Amino acid sequence: MKLPWKSITIEGVYPELDSGRYAVKRREGDVFEVYADIFKDGHDPISSHLLYRRLGEKAWKTTPMTFIDNDRWGGQFTLKENAVYEYTIEAYPIHDKKLVTRYDRTLEVVAERERACTAAWYEMWPRSQGTIDGQSATFKDMEKRLPEIRGMGFDVVYLTPIHPIGRTNRKGRNNALKAGPNDPGCPYAVGNEDGGHKAVEPSLGTMKEFEHFVKKANSQGMDVALDIVLTCSPDHPYVKAHPDWFYREKDGTIKFAENPPKKYEDIYPFNFYSKDWKALWDELRSIFEFWIKKGVKTFRVDNPHTKPVYFWNWLIRDIKRQWPETVFLSEAFTKPKMMRVLAKAGYTQSYTYFTWRNTKWELTEYLTELTQSDMKEYFQGNFFTNTPDILPAALQTGGRPNFKIRAALAATLSPLYGIYNGFELCENTAIPGKEEYLNSEKYEFKVWDWDRKGNIKDYITKLNKIRRDNPLLQTSQHLTFFPADNDNVLFYGKIAPDGKSNIFVAVNLDPFHSHESSIRLPTGQLRMHPNEVFRVEELLTGRRHLWKGESHTVTLDPQKEPVQIYRIKRWTGTEDDYDVYGGS
Repeated sequence: MKLPWKSITIEGVYPELDSGRYAVKRREGDVFEVYADIFKDGHDPISSHLLYRRLGEKAWKTTPMTFIDNDRWGGQFTLKENAVYEYTIEAYPIHDKKLVTRYDRTLEVVAERERACTAAWYEMWPRSQGTIDGQSATFKDMEKRLPEIRGMGFDVVYLTPIHPIGRTNRKGRNNALKAGPNDPGCPYAVGNEDGGHKAVEPSLGTMKEFEHFVKKANSQGMDVALDIVLTCSPDHPYVKAHPDWFYREKDGTIKFAENPPKKYEDIYPFNFYSKDWKALWDELRSIFEFWIKKGVKTFRVDNPHTKPVYFWNWLIRDIKRQWPETVFLSEAFTKPKMMRVLAKAGYTQSYTYFTWRNTKWELTEYLTELTQSDMKEYFQGNFFTNTPDILPAALQTGGRPNFKIRAALAATLSPLYGIYNGFELCENTAIPGKEEYLNSEKYEFKVWDWDRKGNIKDYITKLNKIRRDNPLLQTSQHLTFFPADNDNVLFYGKIAPDGKSNIFVAVNLDPFHSHESSIRLPTGQLRMHPNEVFRVEELLTGRRHLWKGESHTVTLDPQKEPVQIYRIKRWTGTEDDYDVYGGS
């Protein structure tokens, strides 16, 4: 007769997300640490092991777990490949190895590739990359801009939709309900007689020219991301071939899309719950497969929160089973719980509320939530400063200084961040009373002067170089906010566990006025004596100083430099130090 209970208890497993329903996220090459409370009645010693394997493998690998204290045990293994791994725990009394207890769940961790976890994104509006007024740019024009974009330090060039644009109810300039004869329409209304989601807009060029663009970007070290919009214009081939894939009004006509308070008279939404849902889901999955085979492995998905979460869980898991390197960015500016569950369901990256977090309190609270709550296990925020749909009020009013402030915050607070083209030009002409661009290129052809006076291209280039040169800025770990006695000054940093590598950032959040603040450095965490002299390098300006002690005063003038990024090292007192630091 078997005992009706197990002799050993395994509980309090970390990390474990929603009782094992979802996978946690890490990056390829990470040492993955697992902890658990493991104990039994009596005084017999026990042994425990961490079991792990790649998803799909039959045999488990094992590694010993080590006793920490108070029945807490820990073990680890290396995520050697970009793949999904399974893990669980076993334990047994040392005197009887046959009495094995295994944790009652098999958990998962996704090891994402490096570019999925650390990247600077540049959002490009494809038809606006040319030089001829009133005419669309082409893929060849877009190729000409790649060296400049890479030169600024961007890792991903992200294209808004490149598909044929619908003609029915085509939008005019500034989202007018009636288009003029030469208005190109909004590319988010996908599909016409030239094709749908698996075709390119003829004015941009051919499919072969697009594939050449992808190869050209890859050769320069950049990934290409595509915007996938799972809606259709009324002219999309799907509408005629599969009318039952769409919602109907009471009069039988197909229902137009809405994202309250916005309405989209040129777009039909899919009915994911239609009777023919399986054929619809399979076809939508095939869109991603089509572009993957064209060389695209990164996708920004428009409005995923208006589709079933289960659909995304199924699609992303199925795609990544064959192409684990695929990256999915969730464009869901919606309620927090929906944003979180989309990340749990498989999205690699997520848009965030950073766009609207401006004050010291807002930024501190939000970044603490992202990096210190359980969100750190699954939610990778991509800090976009602006988008084609969103010109934040802070950028409208704060001028060039605030563009520098927001770029520095995004680039140093998150390992993932992005700008939408025009940000580097400090473009901030808005529709009065709205967070939208006036004369938006969403509805018209645009020609930009990419060297326009007042641009911050050099500044962005410096930020991205600092990100590349300092590994701590390539991770969301170790972020800490430190004391600054002025509410307009945000002071934060990242310190490696050994204290030898560190980055600190002081930001004046007020784009209009200069501010002075006392800041306090954590000399204990830096493993320095309270009165020790150390070297400080300001990475944006190249200036170098010798500081002593915890408290220091900084002055940040938004008209000159609203941000200072510090790298701190011990001062050796050698002649080299005096040469470099001027004996100060």
